Amino acid sequence: MNYIKPKIFEALKDYNASKLTKDIISGVIVAIIALPLSIALAIASGVKPECGLYTAIFAGFFISLLGGSRVQIGGPTAAFVVIIYGIVQKFGTNGLVVATIMAGIILVLMGILRFGTLIKYIPYTITTGFTCGIGVTLLAGQLKDFLGLKMDSVPADFIPKIVAYSKNIKTANLYTVLVGVTALAILVLLPKVFNKIPSSLVAIIATTFLVKFLNIPVATIGSVFGSLSSKFPTFSLPDFDFDMIKSLVSPAFTIALLAGIESLLSCVVSDGMISDRHNSNAELVGQGIGNIMSGLFGGIPATGAIARTAANVKNGGRSPISGMVHSITLLIILLLIMPLASLIPMTTLAAVLIVVAVNMCDWKAFARLIKSAPKSDTIVLVLTFLLTVIFDLVIAIEVGVVLSAILLMNRISSVTNVNSWRYIGQDDLDPEEKQSICTLPKEIRVFEITGPLFFAVADKLSLIDSKSYTKVIIIRMRSVPSIDASALKILNGIVSKALEKKIKIILSHVNEQPMNALKKDGLYEKLGADAFRNNITESIEYAKTLI
Repeated sequence: MNYIKPKIFEALKDYNASKLTKDIISGVIVAIIALPLSIALAIASGVKPECGLYTAIFAGFFISLLGGSRVQIGGPTAAFVVIIYGIVQKFGTNGLVVATIMAGIILVLMGILRFGTLIKYIPYTITTGFTCGIGVTLLAGQLKDFLGLKMDSVPADFIPKIVAYSKNIKTANLYTVLVGVTALAILVLLPKVFNKIPSSLVAIIATTFLVKFLNIPVATIGSVFGSLSSKFPTFSLPDFDFDMIKSLVSPAFTIALLAGIESLLSCVVSDGMISDRHNSNAELVGQGIGNIMSGLFGGIPATGAIARTAANVKNGGRSPISGMVHSITLLIILLLIMPLASLIPMTTLAAVLIVVAVNMCDWKAFARLIKSAPKSDTIVLVLTFLLTVIFDLVIAIEVGVVLSAILLMNRISSVTNVNSWRYIGQDDLDPEEKQSICTLPKEIRVFEITGPLFFAVADKLSLIDSKSYTKVIIIRMRSVPSIDASALKILNGIVSKALEKKIKIILSHVNEQPMNALKKDGLYEKLGADAFRNNITESIEYAKTLI
């Protein structure tokens, strides 16, 4: 089971006091960065502010302890906000807990089954499309609190949400907007002057003091959610039944897939920063257990947070200990000073998430893909983006993956061809091959197949035909890397018809995978070993002896 062995065992082999000191310092700094984000992401997801901290504490701890990266920082991320909000609206917080635990179990199974390497098969166009879509949706979700709109509830879907905002725009609170703009200015300008100071923390402290001491009439966490609990989170099993589990299968798979993609992308980024190589399957197991623990202690879905992981590396973190310290620090904050968080203005948290949403949307990459990518990739990109914004992430990923697979098969099928030598230019043939062609009797027909043979191109094999005077058909397969069952079936039919007409079949230069498939299918035995030749010259010479 070494393939799911946590990275901490490797990291602690040469551990010392100096590394411990750096990990502790980095862990504390990352916790300070994670504090406002965890609270803001929980509120944006439609759950209590404390739930964000529970997630960072428990999921973050176990992702670091059992994951496959030295420096990964786990916790709530903006990528989950849209899907979490939808689950809460439909199934409540109990349903969210069930979905989180289910996603964790799926992630553990993915790691055990070595699915870590399969994440790379999710196209870049899909990840770019849904990431930008999530950013737009997240930004739209903050407008109510940022503007101080007086609304009973906000619709979960994007278009109804925008319609509701437009109907209530006259209820915007000028004081709320001014505080939000102040926070936004700090968030944007401070990093340009002091990039080592967490701008989100400064914005929260500054605007909280401003609102408190000037008695500015704006909504705060306390006025919306009441007093915040500073108790240690309690372990509890959610209520569930088979119907609920069946309804949550699709959202749970989406959470698991999204957690897997984002965590492994974060690992790849951090690998480049510390010159290390993560264990993808161990990371999936760690992510899974982290999500299970998060759900059992009242948290929300978690994954590797790229920005927090990068901050960990930049501040000296080099082992999973820094991630565990980050979680312990947040637990101490929860137990000691959590009630003070009730003073934070809601518009400030909205401003923090607006900046996060803007940073999520890599519009440069989006525009570059539209400009330079093939038309099929552009279709997948734009469709994934629109489906994420207008409907939800579940539909976007499902449609995006299926469409990408169809377009990929179409692209591969376009490079697979079956040609008679009569139609092939002979410039790329060596002299011996040219001589063979020049002296080729008309009773011998040669067909060359290029590209993989699979169900989408199997019909092209029907181009292999015979004339009334044909006695031998040579099928040249040097450029066929693979063959599937559909192509085998059609090839079997061609061979059977040829043998009925007393026409000999010779297969030239059959590669390893097709050869194994032909032997398992029985076609090798049907034709006989003599029908398989190493190259075209040998095949032609043998064909001449047959006629």
